[in-house]
Amino acid sequence: MVDADPVGRAEGGMTPAMKLALTALFATTLTASAAAQDYPSRPITLIVPYAAGGGNDLMARTAAEKMSRTLGQQIVIENRGGAGGSIATRQVAKAAPDGYTLGLGGTGTLAIDPTLYANVGYDPRKDFAPIGLIATSALVVCVHPSLPVRSVSDLIALAKREPGKLNYASAGTGSGIHLGTEYFATMAGIKLTHIPYKGSSPALADLVGGHVAIYFSSLPPAVGLVKEGKVRALAVTGARRSSLFPDLPTVAEAALPGYEAVLHYGIVAPAGTPRPIVEKLSAALRAAVASDDLKARLAEDGAEPLVSTPEEYAADIDREESKWSAIVRAAGAKAE
Repeated sequence: MVDADPVGRAEGGMTPAMKLALTALFATTLTASAAAQDYPSRPITLIVPYAAGGGNDLMARTAAEKMSRTLGQQIVIENRGGAGGSIATRQVAKAAPDGYTLGLGGTGTLAIDPTLYANVGYDPRKDFAPIGLIATSALVVCVHPSLPVRSVSDLIALAKREPGKLNYASAGTGSGIHLGTEYFATMAGIKLTHIPYKGSSPALADLVGGHVAIYFSSLPPAVGLVKEGKVRALAVTGARRSSLFPDLPTVAEAALPGYEAVLHYGIVAPAGTPRPIVEKLSAALRAAVASDDLKARLAEDGAEPLVSTPEEYAADIDREESKWSAIVRAAGAKAE
């Protein structure tokens, strides 16, 4: 004699609860699929967590223009600065996961801010659905011409002879420029004095004026100043030499093997965004990054385009956060 099934199994050995859950899952999948087929049916907002005009803004606008054509809807850039980009990035994390609010992700917001700020309000690994990378961009080590150095080795030697006497500018505490310089100092075993500025332009202006000795500049604004002799370039911070400064060595080949300080740029959506929408956005971004005109545009600014999948960008975020959080802690940097 067989006992009655105490959980009341339905046909096929499933309980009514299991059958209901399966039906709900199927319905959700159909809804997500239908939403993706219609997506996008209205303009998309891409939030750039910094003021207009900088490298982040350039990356966002360059990619958005190409993606808009592929998707058939305008991608509207919205600049929201503040707290090193963390305020706007937190807003992206909390936005509706429907594909209509995206965020520009970068080294500062996804790799540095989570450690720099005591309570940044988001987890770079859990609170976003990565769409893909746009590009990476190195920096160039610049010094005022009055400084008696002609190479990275010369700079390190001078700093060792005069510990703490050489000062360097940054675009602000916790910026990629600040931490890239601190990473350099740590690897070189030297002590430099940090002078933070509110942005790259005033920092570079004070380097030209001789008020600071060293500045790790983004590539484009340094080109003209180097040619005019207003600043002296010593090396680039990437793994490879830059097309904008082909004669300059990398810091790694010049003096510090293994050193690399490169800023990464990509696009993220809020976690929970339906996979079909993520894939549609990612395909549009990959097409944009792979296009010849976008490659040429980015190359003008010394950036290296990177075609990636959502999974590859997720892995990149993980690696970058692990690397830069350690640098933040070693530098003892705290948000202002």
